[in-house]
Amino acid sequence: MAFERSPPFCVKWRLYSRSVWLFLLFLCCLTHTVSGQIRYTIPEELKKGSLIGNVAQDLGLDVQRLRSGRARIVTRQSIQYTELKTDKGILVVNERIDREQLCGDVTPCSFSFEVILENPMELHRVTIMIQDQNDNPPQVLYPVQTGGSLVAEMVPRSADVGYLVTKVVAVDVDSGQNAWLSYKLQKATDRALFEVGLQNGEIRTIRQVTDKDAVKQRLTVIVEDNGQPSRSATVIVNVAVADSFPEVLSEFTDFPHDKEYNDNLTFYLVLALAVVSFLFITCLVVIISVKIYRWRQSRVMYHSSLPVIPYYPPRYSDTLGTGTLPHVYNYEVCRTTDSRRSDCKFGRAGSQNVLIMDPSSTGTMQRMQSEKSILDEPDSPLEVS
Repeated sequence: MAFERSPPFCVKWRLYSRSVWLFLLFLCCLTHTVSGQIRYTIPEELKKGSLIGNVAQDLGLDVQRLRSGRARIVTRQSIQYTELKTDKGILVVNERIDREQLCGDVTPCSFSFEVILENPMELHRVTIMIQDQNDNPPQVLYPVQTGGSLVAEMVPRSADVGYLVTKVVAVDVDSGQNAWLSYKLQKATDRALFEVGLQNGEIRTIRQVTDKDAVKQRLTVIVEDNGQPSRSATVIVNVAVADSFPEVLSEFTDFPHDKEYNDNLTFYLVLALAVVSFLFITCLVVIISVKIYRWRQSRVMYHSSLPVIPYYPPRYSDTLGTGTLPHVYNYEVCRTTDSRRSDCKFGRAGSQNVLIMDPSSTGTMQRMQSEKSILDEPDSPLEVS
């Protein structure tokens, strides 16, 4: 059986020392490759393609070196906000930069990346500082603005001068002076009764409350930031001057509200009215047109000059004949291909109970009866000369 001998301790130490030395040497080489560092300051919300700086000029590099070294950007950000144009040696904005989304409440806001070149390898660090822009209006946290329900602050009638009614609380997500807020009283039911702190937003009484003061008080406060241009938000504060809660309920049931008309709703109402009116007028015109058309057709048929061809039923008999033989019988003449012969079919009399009382027609009556007896026989031919 053969046993594998482990290397002696001194050999292990030499191998470990060599590994540590190689790692330190690699770190030193990597440190020496960082040959430049530049910093740019840009405002947020720049458009895509906006110029940040000339990297080649600021790092002392030639544009040809950027091309031959296949310069590229390596960043730890999930979004690559910048792009390096190696043909011009400039750095431009690749994505819109929102300071609040990138850094939140952290100030100052910045991000960094490295520009790497090969053959030989070079590493240059670039830092981008983001300046805040006043792109967000103030947000009112208190009092909460509700659409349907009514919230009011109570002030007793025994309140002294300087009584704290409520405090308007607002924030601004911008930074620096863009986030400095000021509060102003724009409109009030009684401007001589309340005031608003310019910096803290506190609403206090400026005189003694009397019995003559209205129970329902409405204050409109404007919150402005210190940006250029400034942005603002409006908050409405309802105040009830009363000593008891039931009094407030009885007075605030019919609290006047400002009527705000919805432009979209008005547009839809006007559009619906126009559509209904159009349909009504269209139906009315169609009905009138049909009536006129039918009237014209009846007039045309009435005034037509075409001859009228009477229609007689198959068994119609003319009893008003003026010849020697009254038209009592119906008959049909059917001619064959032989012009010398023809068949005559006689029908029965229109009335079996008709008697001719004219004495002068007795012979004719007898001859008609004899002809009837002959014609009653089936298949009796009758030659007509």
